[in-house]
Amino acid sequence: MSITAAPPAERLPPTTPEASNAPARPIAPNSATAGAAAAQAAAAGVTLCDNCGSAVQDRYCGHCGQRLEPPVHSLWHFTTVATEDLTHADSRLWRTLLALLFKPGYLTREFLHGRRASYLPPVRLYLVLSVAFFLWASIAHRPAHVLEIGADDHGAPTAAVKPIAAGTTSVTSPALPGESVEQRATRICSKLVDYQGPLQKQVLPVWQRACPRLVADNGRDLTEAYLHNVPRAMFVFLPLLAGAMMLMYWRPRRYYVEHLLLFLHNHAFVFLLLPLSGMLAALLPIGGSPVRTATVLYIPWYMFRSMRVVYGQGRALTFAKLVVVSFCYVVSGALMLALTVVYSVLTL
Repeated sequence: MSITAAPPAERLPPTTPEASNAPARPIAPNSATAGAAAAQAAAAGVTLCDNCGSAVQDRYCGHCGQRLEPPVHSLWHFTTVATEDLTHADSRLWRTLLALLFKPGYLTREFLHGRRASYLPPVRLYLVLSVAFFLWASIAHRPAHVLEIGADDHGAPTAAVKPIAAGTTSVTSPALPGESVEQRATRICSKLVDYQGPLQKQVLPVWQRACPRLVADNGRDLTEAYLHNVPRAMFVFLPLLAGAMMLMYWRPRRYYVEHLLLFLHNHAFVFLLLPLSGMLAALLPIGGSPVRTATVLYIPWYMFRSMRVVYGQGRALTFAKLVVVSFCYVVSGALMLALTVVYSVLTL
């Protein structure tokens, strides 16, 4: 009697609870399987995502987020899709910009309350508008101004922004008749290098080296470097200012991010308003004075109202805190801009 032993059963890899319960990951279709998968899905009445191959039950893929739409086959179709993206599908862009312009503090409050999908993210909004603003500032050719700081007869400090008076020596001063480029640079720099401020021993050598180059190109390199460095300085300046806000809103206790979000939205508002008001002032036949006056009045009211909406405190207390914040902002902002100019000169 012969006994035949059965072949040993094939061993399967052990399964863990995590592996057995893990959802199957969709495999992106490749050129070999895309046709077969599409045919099977069509037979089963299921629509597959062109990007990741997952089953799509609505207008957007639940796995990768891509919108379900037919491939672009013509210029008219592409134009239709682009128009829809700007006017309908991504309506949160217009919703965000309108709320930013006319609803102070609304976007910050919505973000803090968790209603975020309907609006652009705050950091992205700030970065895009800051780039657009400084691009507009570099294109708009405005007459140069100087900041004069001094004291009146009673010893009180004064500050005023004035245009450069005719005959004042600057890096853009024209050459005299028969004057060479080197002679012009020597004449202008001999008058501009008279610096008596702090860190004189450190600043004077740097300025003496940079001045001839600035005169040679009429200050274009310094202007470009300054406009390039100001957005970076602002990105560092805002978190520091938000930290100072925590001292004024210590009770009830507020998170640091709340102050930072408010500053991001308020600065994004300024970056959006100033180019719009500038373009509107240029288009008006009566001149831009009414627009500029309205802009100057609207910005402080906007800041006051945004603090009221976000923090919910009384008018008198909010106004007092706005005055303190404005003073800190002007002082620290002037210091930030001065340091940016110094850094721009040092990196020329």
